[in-house]
Amino acid sequence: MSSLNSPEIDWKNLSFGYLPTDYNVRCRFHNGKWGEIEVSQSDSINIHMAATCLHYGQEIFEGLKAFMGKDGKIRIFRLDENARRIRESAKGILMEPVPEELFKEMVKKVVELNKRFVPPYGSGASLYIRPIELGMTAQVGVKPASDYLFMIFVTPVGPYFKEGFKPTNICIMRDFDRVAPKGTGRWKVGGNYAASLDAGEKAHELGYSAVLYLDPREKKYVDECGPANFFAIKNGKYITPASESILPSVTNKSLMELARDLGIEVEARQIPVEELSEIQEAGACGTAAVASPVAEIDDLDTGKKYIVSTNGEAGPITTTLYNKLRSIQLGEEEDVHGWNTIVE
Repeated sequence: MSSLNSPEIDWKNLSFGYLPTDYNVRCRFHNGKWGEIEVSQSDSINIHMAATCLHYGQEIFEGLKAFMGKDGKIRIFRLDENARRIRESAKGILMEPVPEELFKEMVKKVVELNKRFVPPYGSGASLYIRPIELGMTAQVGVKPASDYLFMIFVTPVGPYFKEGFKPTNICIMRDFDRVAPKGTGRWKVGGNYAASLDAGEKAHELGYSAVLYLDPREKKYVDECGPANFFAIKNGKYITPASESILPSVTNKSLMELARDLGIEVEARQIPVEELSEIQEAGACGTAAVASPVAEIDDLDTGKKYIVSTNGEAGPITTTLYNKLRSIQLGEEEDVHGWNTIVE
């Protein structure tokens, strides 16, 4: 068992990093079927040096969170959506899809096993849940594996962006693409994130929190915001890019639904980069970041600066949506859409 005792964790000052917890759970696909769920205390795996995940990128993952609610109950947010999305990722790169019920059973089990690491209500932290599937077959030919490992570990985390819910500056870099047109952008594969590392590090060196990528085909339209989806508020409407190269964010989907609940019109469409001069609010959204407001978008190639926030505060609609989503996750507000799975 891990030597980390939860009372000794400084919950309010957690980074978005990795802390060891007590258990992880695993399941293997072999001889055409999924096996039994295994509970492990090991933080390592045995893998053949010729495994397809190492050579041909057969690796997919998910990210979701569990929260300690106001009522003392643990809530996993949008478990069903993540179960569906990892199946789509698997199909996209010819991996064996994890059955939804198996995925959900394993997520609930790993949270239950690591209950003492769920940050307390009011700390601002959460339990991050990382499911991952790997192609395990040893082969040197370029073809899908026949054996897979699916595993889930958890770790308590603080905010993804160290500034928390405060506007940050992001930048546009046309010299980099996150994914190719008709490529793997719509699936949560590790290669997409590897492709974003160079641009992301350059942006951080220049003082920006993230890169706002343009579409990889024409460089005319707004695409993803580094590790998150992008959204903006324009004339009271919630607008977000529509593209085959964007990962469908569960958080963005949730924010759009909450916006509609509030009577806010939602548009998922192409957003020309020039339209950024007409927006009143903007943000990056995803499981890790939730909703990170944007103060300024700097186009490093043209020198154009799109000023979104001048007072150092998030806009009113972004703030309302963020607070509403957080309230549902923490059990402060009724979960009318049935998004939470309660762990008893």
